Amino acid sequence: MRSLSLSILLLLTSFHFAVADSKKNNLFPESPNERVTPGDICDIATAFRYPERIAYCERDVSKQEKAEIFTTYDVELGFHTRELNRADFKIDHYIPLCMGGSNKEDNLWPQYKQIYQLTDPIEPLLCQLMAGGKLLQMKAIEIIRHVKRNPVEAPKYIRDLENQLRN
Repeated sequence: MRSLSLSILLLLTSFHFAVADSKKNNLFPESPNERVTPGDICDIATAFRYPERIAYCERDVSKQEKAEIFTTYDVELGFHTRELNRADFKIDHYIPLCMGGSNKEDNLWPQYKQIYQLTDPIEPLLCQLMAGGKLLQMKAIEIIRHVKRNPVEAPKYIRDLENQLRN
């Protein structure tokens, strides 16, 4: 437990330094920009999941689409993601596929590694709760949107969700 707390503290410290540098130089977005990435739900399902029968879209984002996302965030929003190491980013589904998110551009954004290291652990927890019928899609999406807009709050949500899964 102590090593987990230390790991979270180190991750948060790293996040704060990265965000401070990013703000100074407008290098990368800290969260999805709601104007260009409002989020989108799967409308061409390959399956339906969970007791709630959530539409599921298979992962399907081409290299060209990913490059266009970086260009949009740089040209339209003034970031400098294309000047940074591409390996430090992933194209993130704002509403995760496991929650019924789509592969459309409205649901994709360039997420920096120090941000996804904080937010990614929440996605499987939320989806496990949905699979167990303990959380509805609407509430899961509300939580993931909040956490992706406020990544520093991720550790608190992780603890809460892990407790919910144990009970």
